[in-house]
Amino acid sequence: MQDHSLKKIKRALISVSDKTGLAEFALNLAKHGIELISTGGTARLLRESNLIVRDVADLTGFPEMLDGRVKTLHPKVHGGILGMRQHPDHVEKMNEYGIEPIDLVVVNLYPFRQTVARSGVLMADAIENIDIGGPAMIRSAAKNHEDVAVVVDPVDYSVVSAMLDAHDGALPAVLRYQLALTAFRHTSAYDRDIARFLWARHPENPEVALGESISESGSLPDEIELSLKRSATLRYGENPHQRAALYRIGGQTEPGVASAEQLQGKELSYNNLLDADGAWELVAELYRLHIRDNQADAHTCAIIKHTNPCGVGVAGTALEAFTKAKATDPVSAFGGIIAFSHEVDEPAAREIAEMFAEVILAPDFSPEARAVLSVKKNLRVLKMGRDALISRSMLEFRRVSGGLLVQDRDRVLFDDGSMKVVTERQPSPVELRSLRFAWAICKHVKSNAIVYARDGQLTGVGAGQMSRIDSVKIGALKAQLPLEHCVLASDAFFPFRDGVDEAVKHGITAIIQPGGSVRDTEVIDAANEHGLAMVFTGMRHFKH
Repeated sequence: MQDHSLKKIKRALISVSDKTGLAEFALNLAKHGIELISTGGTARLLRESNLIVRDVADLTGFPEMLDGRVKTLHPKVHGGILGMRQHPDHVEKMNEYGIEPIDLVVVNLYPFRQTVARSGVLMADAIENIDIGGPAMIRSAAKNHEDVAVVVDPVDYSVVSAMLDAHDGALPAVLRYQLALTAFRHTSAYDRDIARFLWARHPENPEVALGESISESGSLPDEIELSLKRSATLRYGENPHQRAALYRIGGQTEPGVASAEQLQGKELSYNNLLDADGAWELVAELYRLHIRDNQADAHTCAIIKHTNPCGVGVAGTALEAFTKAKATDPVSAFGGIIAFSHEVDEPAAREIAEMFAEVILAPDFSPEARAVLSVKKNLRVLKMGRDALISRSMLEFRRVSGGLLVQDRDRVLFDDGSMKVVTERQPSPVELRSLRFAWAICKHVKSNAIVYARDGQLTGVGAGQMSRIDSVKIGALKAQLPLEHCVLASDAFFPFRDGVDEAVKHGITAIIQPGGSVRDTEVIDAANEHGLAMVFTGMRHFKH
């Protein structure tokens, strides 16, 4: 019995920017006697593969014109794609005007996303990489998938070739439908990329560069469209009874945990990814602080448990930084996520291999370090790349019942011009370095957040408490290292002087906090009574 869902492919129009695997695919089409029609560089490539190719200009009777802006926008192209083969009126008109049916459209689009991702891209270059004819052909073919197959992704070449081989040059309806769905998703994502770029370069905001946060442009958009592409299915979510997957926004390849290269180890879990992101954000924050302070060679190591830091160390080598970080709280470090700001070498890898860890992240790992870590088969090792250390401007999204909360990322650590000493005693240079270091860590601790630290080492953390005084007490209680001569950072102001009175019991010498309480005078008086130095930043860093 004849399978009426099968459609014989007799003629294919091919016009692609991404030519990956195209020659092999086209050779298979030709093997089935399919006529090839093409344009420009695609036609040249096919002819170099000894294939017979008909130019689109020969089909339409018109040459490419207007610098290539017009070449496939013609009734003989779109009529050939959109004509319904079972519709007598369509067939009659196609015959009347000499419109030849096109059964397969193989098109992918001008590389707009790659073009605008380049540093310093000009508006003119971006505009010329907005494809017009390509999306029109894709949409036409996808609309008429009852008769026409459309391929937009080289990944699908092998599937289409296999189906052609299995069905003597025909394609089944179920495949045509799936390819049409992929095509509409493709053009939808393409249009979103263009809209996102044009919005960022809106003439009312001429200073806004691509990728800058929305608040810098002066407003939030009336509508936000998110395109999410699944990149991994996870074993489960926060708990085993929850399903989970990792999605990338809009198919972007922005450096970060979601696009890290996993060099070894078990599959990453939902919680691994959350903790890894927290660890990376913290080492990247300190890396940027060190760049700002002309200390680019300072190695940072952060150890994270349940999204909070339980160890941070800064030193001249990765090994020394890890040793200092682990010393903060060796018990909590067990089973943690470890992140480094610089390459992990063999000495650091050997020390890490002596303890149990879930994930290690770093810009890179030396060959010797990889050999050492490879013995720990279950240890997940993520190569981040150095680009991931630089903060990318983007928005943050948080799910609430029935909607999303949207805000700019908290990208600013402090403003040197706004920082001021509010006590009688000035902090020493060592104290000031310690305060800046503690403030950077405090930004990445769940509120209410209190951090005890000395220059280059975290010494105690009080995280996520309902009252600030409790965070002060817990940070001291958890401390494994001496707190004498350390400094303290608070992510928001002290509402009462009791936090200062409690902190001084543990030997701290200086405090950094935003200020802004109605009782600031009372808090400053307490600091003066105890001989502390206190710095106000004028900026808080709540993290919920």
